[in-house]
Amino acid sequence: MTEEKKKYYISLIEELRKLPKETEWAEFKVNNHAPNEIGEYLSTLSNSGALHEKETAYLLYGVHDETHDIVGTKFDPKEAKVGNEELENWLITQLTPRIDFKFVEVDTEKGPVVVVEIPVAKIQPTAFKGVEYIRVGSYSKKLKDFPEKERKLWRAFEIRPYETMPAKENVNSETVTKLLDTGAFYTLMSLPVPSTRDGIIHDFSEYGFIKRMDNGNYAVTNMGALLFAKDIRQFDYLENKRIRVIRYKGSGRTNAIRDQFFYKGYAVGFDNVVNYIMSMLPQGETIETARREEFIMFPEKAVREMLGNLMIHQDMTAHGQSLMVEIFDERIEATNPGSLLVDVDRIIDTAPHARNEKMADFLRLVHICEVRGSGFDRMEEGMRDWKIPAPKVETGEDFCRTMLYWHESLAAWSKEEKIRTCYIYVCYCYVNGIDATNTALRERLGVTDKNKAVVSRIIKETVEKGYIRLFDETTAPRYYKYVPYWA
Repeated sequence: MTEEKKKYYISLIEELRKLPKETEWAEFKVNNHAPNEIGEYLSTLSNSGALHEKETAYLLYGVHDETHDIVGTKFDPKEAKVGNEELENWLITQLTPRIDFKFVEVDTEKGPVVVVEIPVAKIQPTAFKGVEYIRVGSYSKKLKDFPEKERKLWRAFEIRPYETMPAKENVNSETVTKLLDTGAFYTLMSLPVPSTRDGIIHDFSEYGFIKRMDNGNYAVTNMGALLFAKDIRQFDYLENKRIRVIRYKGSGRTNAIRDQFFYKGYAVGFDNVVNYIMSMLPQGETIETARREEFIMFPEKAVREMLGNLMIHQDMTAHGQSLMVEIFDERIEATNPGSLLVDVDRIIDTAPHARNEKMADFLRLVHICEVRGSGFDRMEEGMRDWKIPAPKVETGEDFCRTMLYWHESLAAWSKEEKIRTCYIYVCYCYVNGIDATNTALRERLGVTDKNKAVVSRIIKETVEKGYIRLFDETTAPRYYKYVPYWA
C-alpha cells in the first residue's frame, strides 16, 4: 500500500470512528468473521447504504463496536477460506447481483484494522444466498419482513439522479478549487466571493456540486464537474460530455472546414460556445439604400435555446457520444444522446421533462436556460423574427436532433417546412393566448397582404394533414381562428 493510500484509509477510519454507536451503513467488529455473517453484513450494509444515499458502506474489523476504539484484529482476509475456496471468491459467488466489495488491510499505531468497502445497491437489493437483508436498529433483518423499508429502497433506486453521483472522489478543498471554476459561480449568481475557501466549499456543498466524503475529503459530483469544470478531461468518464462544433462547406458532411471541441463546464463555457457558433454561422447579404450589407442567417436567441436544450436533455448514461452542433451553409443541426421524452408534435404544450432536472434548475436560475417549458417557444420566436422555418425536431431510440433552416424567401421553403411552421406557430399562439388568425400567420411567414392567398393555401394544407382545425366552424371566414388538433 502506498503512503498516499495508507493516509487515506487512516483518515477514513478516524472519520468512521466518530460516527454514532448505531449507524445503518457502518458496522464495527473485532474478530468475529464467520463467512456467513460477513455475507449477511455485505447484503445488509449495501442495501442500508443505498437507503441513506451513500456511495459506500463499511464493515471494520479491529474497532470495538461500543467505544469505537481501535483494538486491532486477528482477521486476515487473504488467509481466510471456506472449505478449500478463498473467502473473498466464495462471497462473490454468494451475492446477487455481484458487487465489487474489497478488503483493505491497514496497519495503525494501535493494531491492524481491516476495512471492508461495500458498494451500495444501485438497481436492485443486494442478496446473500438469495436472501436480501436490511439494517433495523443494530440488527440485520430479512428485507421481505419490512415492506415499508423495501418500498423505500426500490424508490431510492428510481430517484437517484446521475447528477449527484461522483465524478471524482477523495479530493481536498484546495483541489476542489483547482478543478472547478468557483469564481464563475459567484459571477453567474451575482454574489460576492467568500473571503475563505471554507465559505466556497460550504456554498458548493449546498448546491450539490461537491459532497463531503466519509474520510473528510470531498467528491466532485457529475453536476459540479459538468457545470464548472475548468477542463472536463480531468474527470474520468466525462470527456464525452464535451461540446463539439463542426462547420461544413456546403450542405453535406464530406467537407468539414472547422472542428472544435469545448472542454469547459457548461455554465462556465456557455457564452464562449454560443459566440463561437455565431462566428461560424453563414452570412447572407442584403442591399438597402444602394449599400450591400451582410447579416447572420440565424438568430442568436434560437441558437442559445438550442444549445441549452442540448445540455439539459441529454442522456448522461450514454457513452461515446458528444453533444454535437453541426453548421452547414443553410442549416444548423444539434444532436444529443437520448431520445426526446415527449411527443415531437406536443413539444410546445407538454409539461417539460428534463433528464437532468437539478442541472436544468441551476441553468435556469442563472438565466442560461429559460423557465420551464419556454425553451422551444423562444427558439420559435427567434425563427419567427427572421421569417424562416420553425425548428424541426427528430428523435430516435438513442438520439434527439434539432434543426434550424434558412431560406431567402418563402418560395424556397419545402411544403413540409410550410406545414410544420404553420402548425408550430398555431401551437405557439394557443399556449400564449394569441389568436392564430390568417393575419397572424401571414406575419409569421413574412407574406404581404396582397399575397394572402399563399398563406390560405398553407393553412388549408395544414388542416388537411390534421395538424390544426378551425376554432369555430360557424363563424365567417374573415374571423377564422385556428387551434392545434389536440386543443
